Amino acid sequence: MEIERKFLIENLPENLDAFPFQLLEQAYLCTDPVVRVRRSDDTFTLTCKSKGLMSREEYNLPLTEESYEHLKKKADGNVIRKKRFRIPLPEGLTIELDLFDAPFEGLILAEVEFGSEEQALAFLPPDWFGKEVTWSSEYHNSTLSRRQI
Repeated sequence: MEIERKFLIENLPENLDAFPFQLLEQAYLCTDPVVRVRRSDDTFTLTCKSKGLMSREEYNLPLTEESYEHLKKKADGNVIRKKRFRIPLPEGLTIELDLFDAPFEGLILAEVEFGSEEQALAFLPPDWFGKEVTWSSEYHNSTLSRRQI
């Protein structure tokens, strides 16, 4: 089960370059249900996600680079590319801060994943977080993949 809250970010935190990051590329084979292939640096994954906003089922299967490239060619819509910074928070939580590349350059989203819905609902975001978009599918990557540019 994936339980996360998502926020728009307008101002980046200080010392962002001090935090580790990954380069992500993902493409969507289907958006209902969500079936995604992702490259995270040199790791390749096929992911299936159920419907939902804050909480939803998520299953990941490893892929080889060859199978990733093969499936990526079959994807519809926009390929999503972003740089993901991992910023630690108290209580073992982590902010995943995504800076999107073209065609969504300028879009910055932060996600925090939780162990329970109670923990998620009790979370107080840092002051630099902007508008919460957890309760809208507009900023799901699968929705962005279908957006006309």
